[in-house]
Amino acid sequence: MLAALAPTLAACSGTPEIESYDLSDADRAACEAFVADLPDTLADQERVEVEPDDALGAGYGDPAITVTCGVPVPDGFDQTSRCDEVNGVGWYVPDGSDDDRTSDLRLSVPGYRPVVELVVPPDYRPQDPNIGDATTASALATLSTLVDEHLTLEQRCSG
Repeated sequence: MLAALAPTLAACSGTPEIESYDLSDADRAACEAFVADLPDTLADQERVEVEPDDALGAGYGDPAITVTCGVPVPDGFDQTSRCDEVNGVGWYVPDGSDDDRTSDLRLSVPGYRPVVELVVPPDYRPQDPNIGDATTASALATLSTLVDEHLTLEQRCSG
């Protein structure tokens, strides 16, 4: 019986799930336009199917780098929070999260509405802290252009 279930379980394990949030009609429309313009590759990773099919986000590679539009402003973010600017867009990096290279790196654009989040699994991050994170840098460069094009800047995040 277990042998018969193995192919079914293996097929489902690699599909990333994109969480949905309640959005206004305007935010949903902005997210739909943003997601429609996401590229077929991000940081040299091919776009993969996500669940649900109508998710306001995308996944790339395996394990998946995920991009989600319409997320809440992250806990811990305030006007004194650290943001790294990439192509004019401020990306919030929770304190210390980029130091732990064994955990997912979560970055977001809380100064824009709706908010977009990028999650980079540890598999793509160099374990040596003296080596730059080229995967994350590449993803941020690509996404910053789309954030600026599709989302509304409410307050610059450049702390």
